[in-house]
Amino acid sequence: MKALILAAGYGTRLLPYTLKIPKPLFTLNSISILEHLVKQLNEHGCEQILINTHHLHEHVENFVNKLPYNIRTIFEPVILDTGGAIANARPFLREAPFFVINSDIIFDVDLTCVYASHMTSNCLATLVLHDYETFNKVSVDIEGFIQSFDSKTSGLAFTGIQVLSPEIFDHFPDKKVFSSIAVYQELIHHKKIRGFLKKEIYWSDIGTKESYSMTSLLELAASQFNLKQDKIKNIQVHKLAGDGSDRIWYRVSHQNKSFIVGDHGICLPDTEPLMQLYSFVHIGRHLFSKGIPVPRILNYDILSGMVIMEDLGDVHLETLARQQNGILSLVKLYQKVIDLLIEFSIKGLQEFNTEWTCQTPTYSKELILEKECRYFMDAFINGHLNLNLSWQDYEDEFGYIADHALKNGITGLMHRDCQSRNIMIFDGQLFFIDFQSARIGPLQYDLASLLIDPYMNLSDAIKDKLLHYTVEKLNLNTIQGEAFLRNYQFCCLTRNLQFLGAFSYLSRVKKKIGFEQYIPFAVSSLKNIIMGLNINKIPKLTRLVQMI
Repeated sequence: MKALILAAGYGTRLLPYTLKIPKPLFTLNSISILEHLVKQLNEHGCEQILINTHHLHEHVENFVNKLPYNIRTIFEPVILDTGGAIANARPFLREAPFFVINSDIIFDVDLTCVYASHMTSNCLATLVLHDYETFNKVSVDIEGFIQSFDSKTSGLAFTGIQVLSPEIFDHFPDKKVFSSIAVYQELIHHKKIRGFLKKEIYWSDIGTKESYSMTSLLELAASQFNLKQDKIKNIQVHKLAGDGSDRIWYRVSHQNKSFIVGDHGICLPDTEPLMQLYSFVHIGRHLFSKGIPVPRILNYDILSGMVIMEDLGDVHLETLARQQNGILSLVKLYQKVIDLLIEFSIKGLQEFNTEWTCQTPTYSKELILEKECRYFMDAFINGHLNLNLSWQDYEDEFGYIADHALKNGITGLMHRDCQSRNIMIFDGQLFFIDFQSARIGPLQYDLASLLIDPYMNLSDAIKDKLLHYTVEKLNLNTIQGEAFLRNYQFCCLTRNLQFLGAFSYLSRVKKKIGFEQYIPFAVSSLKNIIMGLNINKIPKLTRLVQMI
């Protein structure tokens, strides 16, 4: 038995991603679609597999050469369409009926059964059909013979799986480029084209970004639920409320089990989504290995950007904190967070590889100036307030701030977004999430993120209690404690600049208007922080903040 896999197309519906990676090499569960198909065909008795190539053919050919199967590629200098591709492979396919399969599908069809059905018929082609509303255009008669490929009312969908008899070549036109469906259309009146009907099968094409992403998500989930493909349809997928990033979050459920899937978007080499995915996976697994409470990362697919992990429920620190009765219980809750934050800083730094980080390996002056100070000026001052002020006029003062946000810092691994919505409570235990921006830096920055968190708006009295608790927990003497607090004040300032820039950018550019409501608090917080510093060193910024 032989098979031809059609893999020459440009993958236009997956542009721009297919400019660099041919569609057949898109992965599911870290295995390419092409390898899935080759393995499936081999398991059903295909001794030789042909693959036609054109777009990025070198990628396909290099990949195929590494597979342990009898595979031959047929390069098409000009794409020949489906019929032309089959005709071009005629020298290898003229001995017995053969499969022709599209290279962008995943399915659980019993190919042995399909082949046997074709062998008992007197047809030239057997096309596997199923009910798939988006593509339902093929109509069949009561005997299963195809009547039309363009039904306007009802029909079934062609799966891209077919068995052809060599006699089909006698009906091909005398030209290089043509569609196989056009040939079948001429033969349906002679009842030579038959449908193999399957009512309920698992089938998906990965021809669009949306279908590829969802297929990848389901394949990852199925592997964790230990489900075969015919049971994938039983997986429930629920989209969760988004955060400030471009990632999309889902809860996948089956029976009494559930997992969380994070969609980072398709991750091409040297792109921001790939760097974010790389950091999330490697830093997450590092933290977990150190016993730091983070969700366990179970699996991931690099190209689709999908990561599947433990489900920690829906309760954030923000929710639990608002349920506390009185200041004392709230302070005790935050003390537990600070204990874990110190553990995150100390244990997280052990054997931490800075190659895992995004942007910069450390909380550096460069990062502070670009991602916090300039972000504040561009997104908030000029973007949100439309003041059209020059960064250069404030550059020296921002440099002073950056220097002091690093001076006297207690160095460890910093989370960099340690606020109440990035801490989960599950089974009474606190967990850190959203740790992909972690890097080496001052503990004070994460403490500042926690205490000036705009989602909670803790009172000054509570913040003072928690600061005092942190100094005692770190066993700092008076001089050390004073240095710790000086650095903390500047970290509060840089953090405040960052989230003012973020709230402005997310609400104005990303249209995530829910973040706009926190801007007034952030402005008030910024004014209080500025007044607690030596304003003689930052007079321009002080005047700017006072006039907002």
